[in-house]
Amino acid sequence: MEDTIRILIADDHPVVREGLMSMLNRQEDFEVVGEAKNGVEAVNKAKELAPNVVLMDLRMPELDGVEAIRQIKAARPSTQIIILSTYSDDEYIFRGIEAGARAYLLKDAPREELFKAIRTVYRGESLIQPVVASKLLDRLTELSRRAPSGEELSERELEVLRLMAKGSANKEISAQLSISQSTVKTHISSIFQKLGVNDRTGAVTEALKKGIISL
Repeated sequence: MEDTIRILIADDHPVVREGLMSMLNRQEDFEVVGEAKNGVEAVNKAKELAPNVVLMDLRMPELDGVEAIRQIKAARPSTQIIILSTYSDDEYIFRGIEAGARAYLLKDAPREELFKAIRTVYRGESLIQPVVASKLLDRLTELSRRAPSGEELSERELEVLRLMAKGSANKEISAQLSISQSTVKTHISSIFQKLGVNDRTGAVTEALKKGIISL
């Protein structure tokens, strides 16, 4: 039996919170343990309830979602955060990911995509919708001041990195490149080391910023 994923919903609209709670609690492996109507409450409840995953809106009263993400990650690094927002503006996306979110979904995403995102970040992986990823690329391109430089990565590492940027899991990368999953993990570890990052989101973000890959 799958582990139960404890979820906190942070959104300033009661109807959104109620709808999400009803939908998520129908999944056997999900349990909504609490809800928050503003950023301050989200931080406090994350500390109190110890959720595995927080669904975070970005525009909330008292404390915005980005700062709430920073404070939650500082207090509970093991809690994974999914931004669930109506805003696809590249500035919001960039700030949210930079603050520590592991996934960014728009509120009109299909429910199955939300379920997948929750299970994905619970496993310690990342997920960004393609439409959001393109916005993130626009922002990173704008901010980038460095000349493109990908000499440090081998051709195989670049192939792995490009598939990571598309959201492919290790098993999918293994199948597409006809290499073992342990080899995929070795390449990913090397990519993290060379780019000076600790996770997939950081690797993709840094590679986009440096112009090593494009989406």
